[in-house]
Amino acid sequence: MRKQTKLVFCALMLAAPVFFYSFIIKTGRLVSMSVAQTDAGTVSGVKNEAGDITAFKGIPFAAPPVGDLRWKAPQPAKHWTGVRKCDAFGASPMQAKPTPFMVYTSEFLIPEKPISEDCLYLNVWTGAKSKAEKRAVFVYIYGGGFTSGGSACDIYNGEALAKKGVVFVSVNYRVGVFGFFAHPELTSESPNKASGNYGLLDQIAALQWVEKNIVAFGGDPANVTICGQSAGSMSVNALVASPQAKGLFKKAIAESGSLTIKNPVLPAATLQVAEEEGVKSAEKAGAKSLADLRAMSAEDVMKKVQGRYSPIVDGFVLPESIPDIFAANKQNHVGLITGWNADESFIAGFKNKDDYKKQVEQQYGAEAAEFLKYFPAETDEQAARSQVEISRNQIFALSGYNWANMQSQYSNSPVYVYNFNRKVPATAEYAKFGAFHTAEVPYVMNDLKFLQNRPLEKADYELADMMSDYWVNFIKTGNPNGKGLPQWPKYNTADNKVMVFDVTSKAEKVPGKGGLDFMLTKAKK
Repeated sequence: MRKQTKLVFCALMLAAPVFFYSFIIKTGRLVSMSVAQTDAGTVSGVKNEAGDITAFKGIPFAAPPVGDLRWKAPQPAKHWTGVRKCDAFGASPMQAKPTPFMVYTSEFLIPEKPISEDCLYLNVWTGAKSKAEKRAVFVYIYGGGFTSGGSACDIYNGEALAKKGVVFVSVNYRVGVFGFFAHPELTSESPNKASGNYGLLDQIAALQWVEKNIVAFGGDPANVTICGQSAGSMSVNALVASPQAKGLFKKAIAESGSLTIKNPVLPAATLQVAEEEGVKSAEKAGAKSLADLRAMSAEDVMKKVQGRYSPIVDGFVLPESIPDIFAANKQNHVGLITGWNADESFIAGFKNKDDYKKQVEQQYGAEAAEFLKYFPAETDEQAARSQVEISRNQIFALSGYNWANMQSQYSNSPVYVYNFNRKVPATAEYAKFGAFHTAEVPYVMNDLKFLQNRPLEKADYELADMMSDYWVNFIKTGNPNGKGLPQWPKYNTADNKVMVFDVTSKAEKVPGKGGLDFMLTKAKK
């Protein structure tokens, strides 16, 4: 009798999660969203200390892209039974070991472990208590030059924005050789006759997962905003351009970068060129076939199959170049926030004023005097500052400015532009970086608590609260403005008003417009 009782008790315990979830679904209530049903199985998350936000970390949105699935479009995640604990981030995608550099201390980098090819996981933060709430959804795509990055960075923590009423989702995607390698054999085996944009396909698969599953977390699949910074911003631009992403999101936020004009640090390869480079890279690695490449360890692939990897015009995800797609008005029409930071430059050393002027004269000839009017060099210090602004414009600002100018002509897709000019408080060698590349992210996320060794001031916390309010308002309604916030006007090419974020934030004419216009004219030739 005792044995039978024990068996019955064990059976009830095993069935409890399913029964509990069944009860939740039938009543239409979720208890702090601690359990949710996805199309692959049931997941459980972890509540924060206050009990008002639950984080689900490491939810698989696709099958592990390993073995024969290496360099294939993401496949559906395998189903599981019972309740899967989602209490820790999945592995970051294959890349070099994260090492602090320049201004980028550990909170800007992925954890040292785990790093793996098996990386297609996403994370959800939600404060919804019922799936009927249908909160606006924010999907974040990290940067890292398409060669590094992951969703587990401290500054991408979604709790603070979830507290402001959105469902926050962050996603992993393949980077480097695993995310953007093209090869004729890969193209031949693909049902889409394309290869090389696996990282973008991962992002699209994650958005498709959101469309199917986010209701279970209290989110609204009809009100999704995608956001990215740096390479994540360029990814957002690619998704806005891609017919494969059509209908998966209503709004976009692109922080520091787009691919609407040629980027001096990224190739803009066609499929044919990328395939040719892929063949050469494989041969140098000693691989005679795709089978040989797939038989290599992930570490060997990363070490031996060398190249510069980023999105390509593959004929499927990107049927044409992004500039051509926008020029023909074939992009997905969605509302947009875009902008750049005052000091985002990666110059290692500066030319003195004389050498700088000499270079300008050689490059611009008769137009050198006009160029120096916008980027002067009366002193070495002034020449150094001009070089920072030139580098910033070339890599980040010009493409954002160009996108904003193009988008402003469409009434069905308004655009709001910002400049982040707050020189983030810092000590020692970090002080020189000012409003550096990525500096705005912890402000937007309201995650300043994760910044290390920075003498932040009251103004910083006020700015973070303000910026996150603007972003949340836009995520919810398509308009960043709201009660108690300085008015942020829609951008247009008549007055070029942008919101300048600093100790005092206000709308004003885009800083450095003359120089941007001069450089943009040259970049388009």
